[in-house]
Amino acid sequence: MTTKLFFVVMLAMTVALGPRLAAQVQTEVPPVVPGAKPVSVEHIKIHGTALEGNLEGDAVDRDVIVFLPPGYATKKSRRYPVVYALHGYSIGAEQWTHEIHVPQTIEGAFAQGAKEMIVVLPDSKTVHNGSMYSSSVTTRDFEQFIAHDVVGYIDAHYRTLPERLSRGLVGHSMGGYGATRIGMKHSDLFGSLYIMSPCCLSPRPARPADPELAKSLEAVKTPADSANLPFFARAQLASAAAWSPNPKDPPLYLDLPTKDGVAQPDVLAKWAANTPLAMIDQYIGNLRQYRAIAIDVGDQDGLRFDAGKLHDALDNYGIANSFEIYPGTHTSAVAHRFQNHVMPFFSRNLCATKYCK
Repeated sequence: MTTKLFFVVMLAMTVALGPRLAAQVQTEVPPVVPGAKPVSVEHIKIHGTALEGNLEGDAVDRDVIVFLPPGYATKKSRRYPVVYALHGYSIGAEQWTHEIHVPQTIEGAFAQGAKEMIVVLPDSKTVHNGSMYSSSVTTRDFEQFIAHDVVGYIDAHYRTLPERLSRGLVGHSMGGYGATRIGMKHSDLFGSLYIMSPCCLSPRPARPADPELAKSLEAVKTPADSANLPFFARAQLASAAAWSPNPKDPPLYLDLPTKDGVAQPDVLAKWAANTPLAMIDQYIGNLRQYRAIAIDVGDQDGLRFDAGKLHDALDNYGIANSFEIYPGTHTSAVAHRFQNHVMPFFSRNLCATKYCK
């Protein structure tokens, strides 16, 4: 592997997010739907057994925001399907609520006819600003944290329908990557997938190594130093912690894709191996189990090309999926999409009774 593959994965995310990072939560807000009933919002902590012993020192007890439908408090015997919504890189669950404008968009979806469901926003932000929803000794297992720790807690503490066909998984950007990765591996837990503007789907050619970037990364001596880095550099640390961990190299416990200005083929290979388009052939049997899969992306988003490749890969295997390129940037329409597309999608495809097959 040559330097042409330097920054193999994160370039895609950086091209899409970098220029708009400051405006990430300034999304277009759909108008309030007349007659919308309020949902209840609960801020809880969930212990991440899968995160115990992580080398970064990331929190093991994680913030999670739960939105309960209007009828939850009064209809004591009713159980509900659940949607798990994964945030993107550089934001956490709280900032994700502003980006998709919940609870307003959830309330609007219900008012427009979507079936009532529980919506759960788990926080997966790390010392380097994002877990990549992956598994490594450095960050520990955020994939299992979502699929088992969070799902298990919600089923144990809320009136859910604890069946795969009553669970949906959605994510945007890094969360779209997470929904793709976790969705491929855990069709035993989720019944429908909605993938929004996913990052990091495939390795791709990129620019030669940037000396200034390399210098910035080499200057990082502690995890706390990461906070002073520019977006691209910090995203590389997050990716390396997730995809090229090194338990023998404190204090960051990771290997970067370049060292002393030279590309590291073994590290690049590890990053490429974590791209969903490289993994997808292994999980076709799982993907066939889904009742529905949807993918969307803005027409001004650099990630639209890889999103199209994911759609094509599913089509090539005869796996039903919808794919829409809508007018917008990486973030501009995400709140509108959540209310008017994501919630109705799960309303149509998640089982809302224990008898649904």
